[in-house]
Amino acid sequence: MRFMHNMLVAVLLAAVPATVAIAADKAHGAAEVKKDIANHRAMAEAHLNAAKCFESGKPEKECHEQLRKDCKGLAIGKYCGMQHRH
Repeated sequence: MRFMHNMLVAVLLAAVPATVAIAADKAHGAAEVKKDIANHRAMAEAHLNAAKCFESGKPEKECHEQLRKDCKGLAIGKYCGMQHRH
C-alpha cells in the first residue's frame, strides 16, 4: 500500500509542471505568440547576416556592431541573446 501511495505522489508531482505549462500557454494569447514568432525570425535573420558578414572577411568589430544594430530591442545582451565561447 505504501508503494502505491508513493507512486501516486510521484505521478501527481510529475503532472504539476505540465499543468503549469499548459496554463501559461493558454494565458499567452495569439497576438503575443505571433509577436514572439516575428521576434525569433528577426533574431535568426540578424544572426544569419552576422555569419555572412564573418564569412565575407569583414572585421569582427564591424560584424558585431551590425549585429547589435539589427538586434536592438529584440534580445538580451550585446550579441542578441547569444553567448559564444570565444
